[in-house]
Amino acid sequence: MTEKLAQTQYPVHDFIRSRWSPRAFADRPVELDKLLSLLEAARWAPSSYNYQPWSFIVATKNDPTEYNRLLSTLVEFNQGWAKNAPILILAVAKVRSEDGKANRHAFHDVGLALENLILQATSFGLFAHQIAGFNADSARELYQIPDDYEPATVVTVGYPGDPETLSEGLRERELAARVRKPLKEFVFTGQWGNSSPLLSN
Repeated sequence: MTEKLAQTQYPVHDFIRSRWSPRAFADRPVELDKLLSLLEAARWAPSSYNYQPWSFIVATKNDPTEYNRLLSTLVEFNQGWAKNAPILILAVAKVRSEDGKANRHAFHDVGLALENLILQATSFGLFAHQIAGFNADSARELYQIPDDYEPATVVTVGYPGDPETLSEGLRERELAARVRKPLKEFVFTGQWGNSSPLLSN
């Protein structure tokens, strides 16, 4: 597998250091008990007012019809590599509460649920890659998703594979070092853009 540990400024949990989003997946199924643990981890994420606005449509290669159905919602570029992942998950956000009010925290909360899922996956030696490049309208039609729900992202899950199976451009991205903005660029005190003195040490 390709190990890409984050080069952090300050100590963080090893699951966070080792989590990254590969495109190369091994031709190996994910055990059912592990998949259920990922979904259980998502279930226990925090959410505004405990609304738990997440839903997941899960497809595995054990059911090729359903797998290809969900795969078809991805843009062609993403289908090219995602087709090797043994699990696809469509995450859907309930964007209105029961009284019809807009829930502006819905996507945030779905993100929290997915982070729980992804960190649980990391603990099993699994990896996940969230995909923005999919057709939400197609997903809504295929799965008859109600109007007060919004397809948010598709997530691939599986064991890491050989980067050599990817095209040259994707292989370079797969092997490139992970980079992040320094804290001083987004941690402020006093006013917007004023780097926090907490970071002066």
